[in-house]
Amino acid sequence: MIDYLLPPLAAALLWWLGTGVVIVLDRRPRAARGPTFALATALTLLAVVAIERTARMDTALAAYAGFAATLALWGWHELSFLGGWITGPRRAAITPGAGGWHRLREAVQVLLWHEIALLATLAALWIALGDDPNPVAAWVFTLLWVMRVSAKLNLFLGVRNLALEFLPPRLEYLGSYFGRRRFNALMPVSLVAGGAAVAWLLVLAAADPSGGVGAARVSLVLVASLLALALLEHLMMVLPLQPAALWRWALRREAAALR
Repeated sequence: MIDYLLPPLAAALLWWLGTGVVIVLDRRPRAARGPTFALATALTLLAVVAIERTARMDTALAAYAGFAATLALWGWHELSFLGGWITGPRRAAITPGAGGWHRLREAVQVLLWHEIALLATLAALWIALGDDPNPVAAWVFTLLWVMRVSAKLNLFLGVRNLALEFLPPRLEYLGSYFGRRRFNALMPVSLVAGGAAVAWLLVLAAADPSGGVGAARVSLVLVASLLALALLEHLMMVLPLQPAALWRWALRREAAALR
């Protein structure tokens, strides 16, 4: 039973805490942003070493360690974007009145370098770890990228809650690319496909012949749990909820720093 209870708790705690840490670090005073990003980069290099080492170990502990290190690597990418270090060739609000392909092209331009960096990291993880006993890092990074693309497309098409409070002042122009609607046609596809993937991952975990001794079952349940949390984030876009309430402690620190 612990194989199915501990991974969701660990995934939820790391997801909640990791998001809050990125918010806090990104909102540090201007003079501290460079040193903060440099320190985060150094720590991320240690996370990459941990990913490489744990990928060779077929144990439950290695699965947890690889999962946590991958979230740290993903957090670095998010910090590089929110801090304005790796964004895209366009750094301005959408052209007034832009629509159709013109709007989509400008939206891609504000994210382009960041998306290329994510895809390069994703490819490197699969090339380096694809044949290892514990490729949880490649699984997790793939899931995070897919659900990030889904979230961005849903924001572009229009949702109820845009969560603009998560954007730092230097990236407020990104809000001009979001659409505000009660619902859009992609959202049910994202939710149904994601729900089916969660069920499939749990079936695979239950069929694991190792009985949870190795990394496979723990990894599968961790990935399923993270996917369920990503679906929760999608639901927060369309339900009358306040996503910021989950990270009010981090946003309060931002407000205090701005004062």
